[in-house]
Amino acid sequence: MLGEVLTAMVTPFGEDGSVDLDRFRELCLHLVGNGSDGLVVAGTTGESPTLSDDERFSLFETAVDAVGGRATVIAGTGTYSTAHSVHLTERAHELGVDGYLVVTPYYSKPPPRGVVEHFRAVAEASDRPIIVYNIPQRVVVNLEPDTIVQLAEIPSVSAVKQATEDLDQARRILAETDLDLYAGNDDLVYPFLELGGVGGVCVHTQVAGTRVKEMIRRFREGDADGAKAIDEELKPLVDALAVTTNPIPVKAALNMLGHDVGGLRLPLVEATEEEMEVVREALERAGLLA
Repeated sequence: MLGEVLTAMVTPFGEDGSVDLDRFRELCLHLVGNGSDGLVVAGTTGESPTLSDDERFSLFETAVDAVGGRATVIAGTGTYSTAHSVHLTERAHELGVDGYLVVTPYYSKPPPRGVVEHFRAVAEASDRPIIVYNIPQRVVVNLEPDTIVQLAEIPSVSAVKQATEDLDQARRILAETDLDLYAGNDDLVYPFLELGGVGGVCVHTQVAGTRVKEMIRRFREGDADGAKAIDEELKPLVDALAVTTNPIPVKAALNMLGHDVGGLRLPLVEATEEEMEVVREALERAGLLA
């Protein structure tokens, strides 16, 4: 298992829009010191569609150097191009990452057999674990359980990040495969724990990682009521960090908390004043912002 709390990291940018590796290193260390078992680098939250390959590789290398051995580093290497995904995975392997987050190929809208062949080709580039990322609201294609069962037959496919509220689909994944099930939406961590999931690939753990880790610990130790109480406590924060498209709100939150992760790359834009106020109120309510 790659960890219970995997944080989908933002990519800090400087004033000129370039990747700020110093801030990124600081954030890696902060997250691992505050509840994260692993870091997902250059995923959706990391604005991967607007990163160059060289920027991705610099981020992977920096994360491995900063926290390798203390936490897992999962590289976001999935794209809509199989050849490009293979290339990213090969280089990430060379840089020493622990695993890969590979999203369902988007825009092309491949049939299930195409999706399976895509993952098979990526798996041939490295023997390290792959987390299949199923997020139909972004990629149009939903990976049905029958397809996930086929993906589970690929030796290095070890987990699925399920960003859909269909609990029946999650149950089938657990019943019909040996894959580790990760919540792909922050509000699904507790429901997935109840089903038998291992944890989550989360956004809100960038600001509330210790509480999420505590929630999972309590659940594992049999204190379901205590875990549920933490889940309910965090709900306003989870809702606030979904006030607009990710990662706009979480970058606003991190900047408010003094992490200075900078702005966003177009076509993403800064949070509005109204959105900023929603985030600010949630941070204050959670006791994170004085």
